[in-house]
Amino acid sequence: MAAGGPFALEVSAPDFGRVVQSKDLFVGEVWIASGQSNMEWPMQMLGPEGAADVATADDRLLRMLTVPRNAILGGRSRFDARWELFQPLAAPDFSAVATYFARKLRDELGVAVGIVNASWGGTPVEAWISRNWLTRNPFFRGALARHEANISSPEYWSGLGDMQKSGLPHDPGNRGESEGWASAERDAAAWKAVDLPNPWQAFGHSYSGVFWFKKTIPIPPSWEGKELDLHLGAIDKHDATYFNGELIGSTGTGFEEEHWNRPRKYRVPGKAVHSGQATIAVRVYSFVYQGGMVGPADAMKIALRGSPNDEIPLAGEWHCRVEHNLGIVTPPSPPWGDGNPNTPAILHESMIAPIQPFAHRGAIWYQGESNAGRASEYRSLLADMMRNWRLDWGQGDFPFLIVQLANYRSPADYEQGSDWARLREAQLQVLDEPGTALAVTIDIGDAADIHPKNKRDVGERLALCALAKAYLRPIVFSGPTYREHFVEGKGIRLHFDHAADGLASRCGELKTFVIAGENQVFHSATATIEGHTVFVSTPLVPFPVAVRYAWADNPQGSNLVNSTGLPATPFRTDSWL
Repeated sequence: MAAGGPFALEVSAPDFGRVVQSKDLFVGEVWIASGQSNMEWPMQMLGPEGAADVATADDRLLRMLTVPRNAILGGRSRFDARWELFQPLAAPDFSAVATYFARKLRDELGVAVGIVNASWGGTPVEAWISRNWLTRNPFFRGALARHEANISSPEYWSGLGDMQKSGLPHDPGNRGESEGWASAERDAAAWKAVDLPNPWQAFGHSYSGVFWFKKTIPIPPSWEGKELDLHLGAIDKHDATYFNGELIGSTGTGFEEEHWNRPRKYRVPGKAVHSGQATIAVRVYSFVYQGGMVGPADAMKIALRGSPNDEIPLAGEWHCRVEHNLGIVTPPSPPWGDGNPNTPAILHESMIAPIQPFAHRGAIWYQGESNAGRASEYRSLLADMMRNWRLDWGQGDFPFLIVQLANYRSPADYEQGSDWARLREAQLQVLDEPGTALAVTIDIGDAADIHPKNKRDVGERLALCALAKAYLRPIVFSGPTYREHFVEGKGIRLHFDHAADGLASRCGELKTFVIAGENQVFHSATATIEGHTVFVSTPLVPFPVAVRYAWADNPQGSNLVNSTGLPATPFRTDSWL
């Protein structure tokens, strides 16, 4: 069908006297979005820019279907979810990378764009590959065989619950509620003023446990008797939330992982809303690692339902009280199996196989952090995943667009053994597969945060790849990519693809180039743009053999770009260990 809409789909069953109609349907472009937390990261966690985009969200041509997170051995064929429009009520939960990707495509193509988002933070690539493909992968078939031998044992199933829970402290019970901690009254001596959002470790409590947080806010007369939306930002890990002493919502029980650091939104019923002062109380239980109300700040607010701009911000001073100190918890290693999303093949069975009847144009993929340290096998596994998906979908070599890992951790000019540099190299090598492209993000990461907030540039760089690969637009979609090199006297000359209109340096002279001789010892080098090439040399290496660029977890100041300003991918000319 030609792109367009809105349409209505009507199904009639005359023998039963029934007619079912689905309205507001559009025909357009559909893309699969998958990976770990940087793909999953929602709009409401981006800070001021994301908040502004959510507040003004009103786009019927941009829609997202988010596949529920499930990790079930044996998988499932159905799931409960629906298409959501990019409008203020649903937009906060949209994948930010996928949203900016879809918005750029919609602007360029002039048609509706839908995203099927199947992502899960912290997961490795092998979880997204089918068992059949993993059995053929030389890096992984041994581990898979050991896993399957383990779960076929009766002892595995009888002891699974104990293995999953060993060493983790249970919630001792909600003593605070029975003692009236959710009410407006507060014993000032027992409660401590804290600044939120923050994990409670940030204000001196270096343990897991149960904490209460409380804040009093003014309720304007115009809100009297009206429903409100309470947005608390992300909470680590489970919570029970009260408004004027009444429980209005809770998330998480036991040792579930799917709610960790997920934003909370609860409805406050109109009968509980009275002008004057109102008290919000949140009980947070964290059984391992950090815990608390972790924001971001702009996601913490209470608003008149249906009028998101009529709101009261909630970040800032709250008061807290410790209900249970559960000590410093060292978590057990969870076994592969039911409920563990890191299990090989489990997310393919539970989240990818159910969406394979969907026709789509291509896939965008943002993952790799969880495989850093295993770069050699990652190149093989990622290529297998692409082949696996393409064969199962039966739509040929559809475009597969990859986000290369951003810069992260302490800045450095060069790190010989950088795991992240080697993982980026593996992602670059996968471009040998047909229909692939790489969105380079080496210039927009965050040294202190594995989840950089600039998701707009990530999505829009992926969209450039899509316009070139899927829609055959004659555009520059990639930064300079190393092609070949030649030794010239006491230096090395580098040639690049995606540099037909020239090369440039952003902010001064080129940085993070290093050069080595046969002794494999690298030294910082001078790099100069000469036409469409870069010449690299240093007096310390009179007989050069190899060059590396941006070879570090966070290569400080890497600044080689092409004429469109897209950054060069990190690379090396050698294959030394």
